[in-house]
Amino acid sequence: MLQTTLYRGSPGWLPCFRPPPPSKMCQLLGMNCAAPTDVTFSFTGFAARGGLTDHHADGWGIAFFEDKACRLFIDQQASATSPLAEMVKRYPIKSKNTIAHIRKATQGHILLENSHPFMRELWGRHWIFAHNGDLQDYEPDLDGSVYHPVGTTDSEKAFCVLMQGLREAFPGAQPPLPELFERVGELTRGITDHGVFNFLMSNGQALFAHCSTRLHYLVRRWPFSTAHLVDEDLSIDFAKYTTPEDRVAVIATQPLTDNEIWTSFEPGELIMFQCGDVAARMQIPVPERVLEKLRNPALDASASAPCGGVIREALAAGAADDGDDPIDF
Repeated sequence: MLQTTLYRGSPGWLPCFRPPPPSKMCQLLGMNCAAPTDVTFSFTGFAARGGLTDHHADGWGIAFFEDKACRLFIDQQASATSPLAEMVKRYPIKSKNTIAHIRKATQGHILLENSHPFMRELWGRHWIFAHNGDLQDYEPDLDGSVYHPVGTTDSEKAFCVLMQGLREAFPGAQPPLPELFERVGELTRGITDHGVFNFLMSNGQALFAHCSTRLHYLVRRWPFSTAHLVDEDLSIDFAKYTTPEDRVAVIATQPLTDNEIWTSFEPGELIMFQCGDVAARMQIPVPERVLEKLRNPALDASASAPCGGVIREALAAGAADDGDDPIDF
């Protein structure tokens, strides 16, 4: 069953998510919305994990759709100190589908071309993809493929395989989303045998999220309430900015807020989000060696030792505040 965790940890005994210890994984963030939605609140907390509250300093990126086209920002610097990340926090992002990633390198050098999300074209639309994990002995045959990696990561290779597999299955045009979802599941099954394959992928119409080991989500809907970030002392009352028609699904490696109820993905679960809610789900077998990494993170090559407190203190001592934090959601 899907698991939620409640605890009596705030004034008035309000139920809220029990924040986990600092993550040892790269970090994923996705948003799928019923209407174009501002992502800066979630991104502000997320970006802090790139070297401030967590140890993922090998690059970051964010991609968000505006109709069929997509804006993509990537940087090989740590997101907590990146001037580009500061710009994105203040950029008026309004999108129905957004994917962001902060990287802890396991394969490939710390280079711009190895920063997620990756982007390709299929059926006249942009597709974006970000991966958290480590695929071992993964050398897919891409000879004759339309898609080839620019960088040297296992992640980009897997994305090329997904894109080529979809193109071959539906060479003429994009199928209805239920058929597309089934094919994404079949292709995912062929990759998961190689290791940890947590990923987010979107074509601007839906967002696909697969969990090998760890991923969480929540759906915000009417009546909206106040949310408080785990990684920043920042809150927002969504009721002031929303209508009954608004609905937002947020997907993250680790929960971003400490006063909302987040749902854990089951290992092997693939979910398609559409219009800010769960539209379809399926279960894909997870190899036992991958499940062992979930039980014992020390075995996971995609893990890094948490050192958030040390990094936070060092940055606080050496960095000046250059402006007010954004309060949009």
